[in-house]
Amino acid sequence: MSKFIVEGLRRLHGNIEPQGAKNEALQVICATILTTEEVTIDNVPDILDVNNLVKLLIQMGAEVTKLGPAKYKFKAAHLDEDFLRSDDFLQSCAALRGSVMLVGPLLSRLGWAYFAMPGGDKIGRRRLDTHFMGIANLGAVYEYDPERKAYLFKADKMKGAYMLLDEASLTGTANIIMAAVTAEGTTTIYNAACEPYVQQLCKMLNSMGARISGIASNLLTIEGVRTLQGTSLRILPDMIEVGSFIGFAAMTNSELTIKNVSWENLGIIPASFHRLGISIEKRGDDMYIPRQEHYEIDTFMDGSILTIADAIWPGLTPDLLSVLLVVATQAKGSVLIHQKMFESRLFFVDNLIDMGAQIILCDPHRAVVIGLDRRLCLRAKNMTSPDIRAGVAMLIAAMSADGISCIDHIEQIDRGYSKIDERLNALGAKITRIE
Repeated sequence: MSKFIVEGLRRLHGNIEPQGAKNEALQVICATILTTEEVTIDNVPDILDVNNLVKLLIQMGAEVTKLGPAKYKFKAAHLDEDFLRSDDFLQSCAALRGSVMLVGPLLSRLGWAYFAMPGGDKIGRRRLDTHFMGIANLGAVYEYDPERKAYLFKADKMKGAYMLLDEASLTGTANIIMAAVTAEGTTTIYNAACEPYVQQLCKMLNSMGARISGIASNLLTIEGVRTLQGTSLRILPDMIEVGSFIGFAAMTNSELTIKNVSWENLGIIPASFHRLGISIEKRGDDMYIPRQEHYEIDTFMDGSILTIADAIWPGLTPDLLSVLLVVATQAKGSVLIHQKMFESRLFFVDNLIDMGAQIILCDPHRAVVIGLDRRLCLRAKNMTSPDIRAGVAMLIAAMSADGISCIDHIEQIDRGYSKIDERLNALGAKITRIE
């Protein structure tokens, strides 16, 4: 395993640009196998999860050409069905959580798909019922092979259907959309996820000849078409990176400009940091974070303690709660952080408590943060990253701490953040990667 050695108490200064959105990239790359024609995708993030998915598509028989540092051309004219039945394919799926979104496109393309339960972050139970039930509504059947520890999906002919999803799952909605675009008849998906990532997927599919209406709402209508053609797409900036950079600036008492953030696709993220007292200025499509010696947490109108909770879009993404929690540790005031979706995502706060943060972990979903108002610095600590977002939260804490910290298992961070050490070092950080 690799690790970061982080020297704390170093201020950042300069400009930084977010990478392409990880969650969007995984969806649209899976969608390229819905057509035999060329699909060009720009602003692809150079991160472990995306790179592994690209490698998997090559193994599946797709032609992949790298046109530039972040630009790829995909052409899945022929798929290797023998590989798609192999143990090697199942092992690759098990190592990559985003592989679940291959099921819908493969069913659409081949009428069958093998799938192994994927790995990913250690953040608690992440069920796939929404994927399975939605695809079953379209006429697919599936069975579990205990020997191979994998599912086999089959669908002689998928037909459109009405469905009310049991949860507004982002990847579940994307998977069902990709299965439905070539199904016979009309599919209606109610309680669909409507994040900008899903909107981008729908727009991409429509440019390929699909007929999807209701984009940006939680009610999608899909009229099935026989075939899809090629297209091109530019991936949005990663809103999670934008929020993470706000956290780096706030905790290190730094001045930072985040370039080309796509303000219209950030939703409630800037307002959530503003409620913690962070000043944020809009400068065209850039975001300017001034240096702040102190920042104060807001309260509700009746004076009661502020609660920040995750919610389905356009609510606050759960991927930023770890960052917001860390930022609150050096604010003035108190806040309740309520993580509703994942029951293990707050356990990393034990590390912050050891660093001197004043946090009460009420239960697996809720933590009360009592801000230090910079009266005391966090102490350096040796830590291990359990998942992408907690790993970055630990990195933010380490950069604001007094002393030298060590963060192990940074492969988790690499899964979601491209060369984060090099990009922060260019701004004044001192992070050493040890392989």
